Amino acid sequence: MGSDRQPHIVVMGVTGCGKSTIGRQVAELTGGEFLDADDLHSPSNVAKMAAGIPLTDADRAPWLEAVRDWMGTRNAGVVACSALRRRYRNVLRNVTAPVAFVHLDGAPTTIRSRMAARRGHFMRPVLLDSQLELLEPLEPDEFGVVLDVGTGPDEIAQSVVEFARERAMAR
Repeated sequence: MGSDRQPHIVVMGVTGCGKSTIGRQVAELTGGEFLDADDLHSPSNVAKMAAGIPLTDADRAPWLEAVRDWMGTRNAGVVACSALRRRYRNVLRNVTAPVAFVHLDGAPTTIRSRMAARRGHFMRPVLLDSQLELLEPLEPDEFGVVLDVGTGPDEIAQSVVEFARERAMAR
């Protein structure tokens, strides 16, 4: 996008990959506002996921629009959002500022063990397989980067900040 505006940063990936943790750290490092997109899910979506039922595209549509609308009312922000498919990312990209996607990727065994250790999250580990099946990796023409979740959160967050800074300077 030919904008001089700072990009929104969407930290994306399957459940349990660390989106919220990294997103919060990136927001702290950049001074940007943070949104955990999970907070915008409808009660019915949360209930489905808590019951181990994967969401459909129809379930996700209003949620993705709400995330996009949040981004559209800010100059730049950091969002933790699964954004598993390109068509979902296309909804999120439909704002005036550029949107940079940071795909947190890693071995399913690593992610599964992290999910088993977390407490109080509605997303059940059984849904990891359905998310892995849905995941469409970033394509070469998408503004983004893939980072390995095996690295520590501080290093990942710093890599995200450096990526955003380098890309902003290159425009």
